[in-house]
Amino acid sequence: MIEIIVLGSGTGVPSIRRAGPATCLKAEGQTLLIDSAAGTLRQLAKAGIFYDALDIVLYTHFHPDHIGELAPFIFATRYTPGYRRNSPVMVIAAEGLKRFYQSLIQAFGHWVEPEHGKVIFEEIPSEMKAAMQVFPLTIRSTPTNHTPQSLAYRIETSAGKSVVFSGDTDFCDGLIELARDTDLLVLECAAPEGHKIPGHLTPSEAGKIARDAGVKRLLLNHFYPNCDEHDLMTPCSRIYNGPIILAEDFMRLVF
Repeated sequence: MIEIIVLGSGTGVPSIRRAGPATCLKAEGQTLLIDSAAGTLRQLAKAGIFYDALDIVLYTHFHPDHIGELAPFIFATRYTPGYRRNSPVMVIAAEGLKRFYQSLIQAFGHWVEPEHGKVIFEEIPSEMKAAMQVFPLTIRSTPTNHTPQSLAYRIETSAGKSVVFSGDTDFCDGLIELARDTDLLVLECAAPEGHKIPGHLTPSEAGKIARDAGVKRLLLNHFYPNCDEHDLMTPCSRIYNGPIILAEDFMRLVF
């Protein structure tokens, strides 16, 4: 069984309805966090997930609306009473993660240096497809069309189920390949039809990726505020005829 909890379905634009990007995945005894906009620790708490339960944190890229809670997270592992985790959290992103983290230390000092054995940083090549085994899960990645450090991830269980997270991306053939036949594609759809933003997807583009990849179901996510004023479902469903879900904060999917 895989459980997905949408912690933030919005962007960096402040919104009462939608927090910034963050999604939790639970599978085979592992708890993963994919991206963490500012405020994600509070979103986790509201969802009933204590942050010391996190095993893996995946970052799709280094824009502040996706990685803004990294420093507060590390700070919390040091100073919050009751942090009971005994094994390290693995923080994974593209090459440049360690350099990015060192810049946080330069800004905040030792306050954001994790205590020994609490956090491990792992970098993935950003110019090629990659795979790593984090038992019992397999995590695959591919570069996407957003920034030089942007990655999409495919998380596979030992039973063969999978979920793909696009992160921010424009139309991308590599993403279609990564998402082939996946059980769930979590795909950004930042702009309504007719309001294309370079580096992001419209509903019809999202539908084409889902259709070409043959995914079993599609979860659209990462909505700028004007998305809530437009019909996203119709232009997507004209191209992709599978189940389409529009993300909302604290939505839970189990399959």
